Parts: sequence; structure tokens; C-alpha cells
Amino acid sequence: MRYVIMEGIMAEELRQDVTPSAAATLLASVQVLVVEDDPRMQKVLQRAFTAEGIEVIPCADGMEALERFRETRPGGVVLDLNLPRLSGREVCREIKALSPATPVLILSAQSEVVDKVLLFELGADDYITKPFSPRELLARLQAALRRSRRTRAVPEAPERQTFGRCTVHFGQMTAERGGEQITLTTLEFKLLRHLIEHNGTVLSRESLLTDVWGYNAYPTTRTVDNQVLKLRQKLEEDPANPRHLLTVYGSGYKFVA
Repeated sequence: MRYVIMEGIMAEELRQDVTPSAAATLLASVQVLVVEDDPRMQKVLQRAFTAEGIEVIPCADGMEALERFRETRPGGVVLDLNLPRLSGREVCREIKALSPATPVLILSAQSEVVDKVLLFELGADDYITKPFSPRELLARLQAALRRSRRTRAVPEAPERQTFGRCTVHFGQMTAERGGEQITLTTLEFKLLRHLIEHNGTVLSRESLLTDVWGYNAYPTTRTVDNQVLKLRQKLEEDPANPRHLLTVYGSGYKFVA
């Protein structure tokens, strides 16, 4: 099968080989929620995904997307930012609150001024700019699903976690220290949960960037340092001498209950 998409959306030839592609092996039988209000783009995405054996759940607005997500609990989400009724940012925040391990890939137009750090703070696993190659989107989705499966293989942290004078409710996305409420971003909840799930294990900055931020390249590892510092300032009694969020010099970070 071969098709070419024009009109400034995408220009890419897709060929379906007789034998399944490497992506198809991982993506086969996966349900993906595709949230896109442009009918042409929605059609393009559906054709690209179904060619790889992916079951597409199409949605055209943010409210519908949340309803369908709750009903179907798909394996992944491809999400446009500009949506009617509820913005893509709010949809991403809600989905990650409901299911932190579900990968969310953000689609956005090149002309949009988007703070990628903000998107990752909302919990997005990856970001791709229109126009894009369907092959690249499939590859990014495959990588996000692989990371998600590795994460699911690790026992999840309890919904309610207590350490020191802190209590964190991951399902409700609330936290308190000494009885006082603390505001954590979605990314901070995600990073903290990942560290707790690997309690006592040293995690390198590179592995954290891959598993928490969804990065495939590491321009700087200071991103991790800055986020750990923020968590310490909010959760540790003495951020300069932490008891729970520890640095292992030359290696990375670990959580100790």
C-alpha cells in the first residue's frame, strides 16, 4: 500500500511490506487514542497506524478524549494541542493523573510557540512538530510504549506513600509535609514515583531522562539535577542534607524511605 499526503500536512510515502515491520511486532494489537480535530490529519494518522496493526480510537475534542480514555484505557495517546472544548494541555494533565504510565505523544504546529519543558512538566512523554513523517511518529510511539512496558514491569509505588514527615497520594496527585499541603507539578509526581518504585536503586541521570522525561538524546543532564533539587526543597526537612532523595556521586540518584 502506498499513499502521499500533500496540502502542507505531510509528504511521505508509506509502503506496507509483506512481512511485518519491527514496529508492527511491538505495536500489533495496541489500542491508541488519537485526539485530532482536523479530519484530514485524523485520516492520515488512522491509515498510518492501522497499517501497523494498531487499533485506533479516534476523537475530535478534549472532552470526548477524556471520556473515551476512561472507557477504553488505551495503551498510548497521540494528542493534538489545539482542541475544541478542552485544550490538549488539560487533556494531557488529566490522563497522566488517571494513568501515569500511559505514554502521551504531543502533536503541534510548527508556528505554535510551545514551551517543551512545560509539556514534560504536564507529563507528556514525547513531542513532535507538524509536518512530520509518519515513520518518525511510529518510531516515537514504539519507543514510548517500550519505556512504558519497562516501567510497568517494576512494581508500582502504592497510591499512598509516607516517608519522613511527608505523605504523597499519587492517585489524587496531592502531597503534604508535616500536615501542610505541598504543590508538586505533574513531572515532579512522575519523577518521585519513579524513584520510589526503584527504592534503594541508584538511577543514572541518563536513565531518568529516558524513563521519566522520554528523551532519546541527552543535550544536558542538568535537567534532572534541577528537578531533584526542587523535590528536595519541597519534601526534605533539610534540603542541603537530604535523607530520602540522595545523590550518589558519579552515578546518579536514589530514593531511601
